[in-house]
Amino acid sequence: MASKKDEPALTHIDAKGEARMVDVSAKPATERVAVAEGVVVMTKATLALIESGNAKKGDVLGTARIAGIMAAKRTSDLIPLCHPLALAKVTLDIETDKKIPGCRVRASVKVSGPTGVEMEALTAVSVACLTIYDMIKAVERGVRIEGIHLAEKKGGKSGHYLVTDAPSVK
Repeated sequence: MASKKDEPALTHIDAKGEARMVDVSAKPATERVAVAEGVVVMTKATLALIESGNAKKGDVLGTARIAGIMAAKRTSDLIPLCHPLALAKVTLDIETDKKIPGCRVRASVKVSGPTGVEMEALTAVSVACLTIYDMIKAVERGVRIEGIHLAEKKGGKSGHYLVTDAPSVK
């Protein structure tokens, strides 16, 4: 059996079991990148409405892209123990896919600093997916948001992490 020292520790919990913000002041600033993905599943008719640009609320994909970027920049306001970061780059790509049918959302976030940007990438994807939902919910109530996950992370002490077993949406 593994000893307590061998078990991974929750970094946001102190010795008393109370929530805390991690002290990253002694960590070196390195370039860090995180990529997150998610999918919004809908009917073919709703997807066609998005692709044609005729959604009642306007440009669904453009609005979702901006919302995701804005969300990445505000992650520390939304997730209580996240550090506020000066992000160097946020990209948010949304592709429509008739096979799903729906939209594939992918965010990439970059920073040079002492802590990673996984939460910023995940927040960007989550809010972009929610924005797509919000803009089409009047047409279709059964829209689903699925598979939001960290796809890749580079930099920092733990190095490169690449997801190879994420659930796929067919």
